[in-house]
Amino acid sequence: MFSKQNLSATIVAAVAMFLLGYLIWGMATMSFFEEHALSDVMKSDEEMSLLMIFLGNLAGAFAMSTLYGKWANGTHSAGGGLGFGTWIGIFVGLGMGLVMYGTSKMMDGTAHAVEAILDIVYYAVIGAVIALVYKATAGKQGS
Repeated sequence: MFSKQNLSATIVAAVAMFLLGYLIWGMATMSFFEEHALSDVMKSDEEMSLLMIFLGNLAGAFAMSTLYGKWANGTHSAGGGLGFGTWIGIFVGLGMGLVMYGTSKMMDGTAHAVEAILDIVYYAVIGAVIALVYKATAGKQGS
């Protein structure tokens, strides 16, 4: 669980999650989600904590990397990581997204549908990143 391979994948994935998340939700889709918000629950830029966001990404990356290491069973490829990440995205985007839609008034249905698609793509990319780090370090570390 705390192998160099897993920790390397965790660090690279956490940085990728942080940067990709900023590009997707902090820049590309911000106005879309503002238009589809039902409640203003977001903190202002000044109130946001980049440290807490990064620590959340680090925790998520560690969980994904650890699960991927067990799931991949020593076979690492970008395609395998993409598939793994897609399942994580389905769990978060569709599973948790439908629960949020059914229980909260944060966004309308259109925003929840878009969020589900974004989550699937986002986690698929992160899964591929994790797999590539595992593959790159497999010869040095073993599986």
